[in-house]
Amino acid sequence: MHPKRRNKLLLILGLLLGVGVIVGLVLYALSQNINLFFSPSDMVQGKAPAHQRIRAGGMVREGSLVRAPDSLKVRFIITDFVEDVEVDYTGILPDLFREGQGIVAQGKLNDDGVFLADEVLAKHDENYMPPEVIQALNEAQSASLVTTKAQPQSATTQAIKEDSE
Repeated sequence: MHPKRRNKLLLILGLLLGVGVIVGLVLYALSQNINLFFSPSDMVQGKAPAHQRIRAGGMVREGSLVRAPDSLKVRFIITDFVEDVEVDYTGILPDLFREGQGIVAQGKLNDDGVFLADEVLAKHDENYMPPEVIQALNEAQSASLVTTKAQPQSATTQAIKEDSE
């Protein structure tokens, strides 16, 4: 092979290798920064990955807020009215944080099913609720309606089958 051709080939291969490394690093960085949203039902059902940064949202259950007397640690429960998840947070809660209000928390789910939040976001006015929370509440409500409607129907179907036998 001619030396000029060999040099051009090595240059092209070097550029392709460099571009490949850059693309790989960018894709790795992007995959580490994705924060997926999960409802309490998703977390209880095991759909949320443990020990990976995610966003969790729901309503703060009335009477669930417990503050540590000697630190900024708080524990509360978020719910989608089907399932509940405990949330541990250390820090100052937003001024608009209240029981019975919608929130979105960012953090990691541990092996015990407790969400370890490092950031808590509350709604910013009386009429606003994060879209993810509204969608999760609607899905949980429709899923619970489907299961409650399905249970009597299946019992009726069983009774009809028993009568026919």
